[in-house]
Amino acid sequence: MTTHAPTAPAPHRVAPAASARSRALALAVLCAGMLMIVLDGSIVTVALPAIQADLGFTPAGLTWTVNAYLIAFAGLLLLAGRLGDLVGRRKVFVAGLALFTAASLLCAAAPGQEVLIAARFLQGVGGAMASAVSLGMIVTLFPEPRERGRAIGAFSFVGAAGASIGQVLGGVLTEALDWHWIFLINLPLGLAAAVLAVRVLAPDRGPGLRAGADALGAVLITAALMLGIYTIVGTGEHGWASTRTLGLGALSGLLLAAFLLRQARAAHPLLPLRMFRSRNVSGANAVQVLTISGMFGFQILVALYLQNVLGYGAAATGLAMLPAAVAIGAVSLLLSARLNARFGERNVLLAGLALLVAALGLLARLPVEADYVAHLLPTMLLIGGGGLVLSGLTGLGMSGAGEADAGTASGLFNTTQQVGAALGVAVLTTLAGSRTAALTAAGHSGADALTGGFRLAFAVAAGLLALALVLAAVVLKPAARPAADRPATPVI
Repeated sequence: MTTHAPTAPAPHRVAPAASARSRALALAVLCAGMLMIVLDGSIVTVALPAIQADLGFTPAGLTWTVNAYLIAFAGLLLLAGRLGDLVGRRKVFVAGLALFTAASLLCAAAPGQEVLIAARFLQGVGGAMASAVSLGMIVTLFPEPRERGRAIGAFSFVGAAGASIGQVLGGVLTEALDWHWIFLINLPLGLAAAVLAVRVLAPDRGPGLRAGADALGAVLITAALMLGIYTIVGTGEHGWASTRTLGLGALSGLLLAAFLLRQARAAHPLLPLRMFRSRNVSGANAVQVLTISGMFGFQILVALYLQNVLGYGAAATGLAMLPAAVAIGAVSLLLSARLNARFGERNVLLAGLALLVAALGLLARLPVEADYVAHLLPTMLLIGGGGLVLSGLTGLGMSGAGEADAGTASGLFNTTQQVGAALGVAVLTTLAGSRTAALTAAGHSGADALTGGFRLAFAVAAGLLALALVLAAVVLKPAARPAADRPATPVI
């Protein structure tokens, strides 16, 4: 565990210890808010062809309906987490839900491309505000290790399974109604979650902006992250070795270096570097970048394989991926907390990563005319290992968070998740496209060339997960548990 410097901001002032029932309600509200945000992230991908046809997007322009959201979301997570520590996490959470809901209405009513892209950017801002403080609130709500494990398991389930459910829901809404409904569905969810959050979440008060408002640090890290994500998402169009990519990448790196230098010298840093003294915090965030790179890339690529090679429709694609969501949900809710308590988060994380390596390795041998039950269903079930990985990573990544900087730790953990997602999609789709083009030039059929590209991308994704497994085994160490928390009898 990390130690806290004397200059750390004063702890939040919170209401007296909440009852088990009130904490369960608070967790439900936090999970509901996260579910809406995660659903929106995946529900849009299924509706992209319909949006393109209706609003006349070019292929390059269409990507900005996703990129605008991703740039705002990833770029503002760290800042939003710190704001939660300073002004109150409930305030930031509710404000984020309100902005996300209002931006969703604007998306649904968008008359043209520019309005939709701007509204998606605002959605990203609201999503960052709500997401950045959620884990911080869970950490403070559930200080006891075993209860915290169960809470993190439920939260991880929402994050992982919600993405797959979003694809099913997106396909159904788009085919049965139209693409506007993928945004309109956020209105009742967002309003209900915001109202319940005000009623259920205990009010908290941070030390205020003057106690730690590192304005220069905020500008540097926000600019570095936004520019970095902008550079990554543009590699598909401009290439990795282009002058644009190398120049913007170097500028983003310089801004990040300037931010770290600023944090080392600032009296009240935006991201206290003391957090990285914990091997588990640093290691968990590094492992997460590799893990999410492989897994988010898998989610996008397997959907493309199902539609472009096997000819599945939008709804059928979502249903085909539903077993993965069910497997992750079962593992997250029924097993992860018990296994973490019995064997430790590190060991459970390693087991989950091994399952994911096996799952992606199977896809590296996909045939052109695959049978779903024989070739895809085993992978969907093995993906259930993600329920072990996400809960273990979350627990280790938040292990160095104290009351004063839980929001910052939460923002950091969510930031590395989004960076991993952006890197994974950019790298794996570029590799798949290059391989497909080479096979097409060599005379292979369209389906065969596409499958060859997907196989290469899945093999690389499996390699990223294998690297994450090695890094976790070498860097992470078992978290010390109080004697009272070590089960002497089988965990029930």
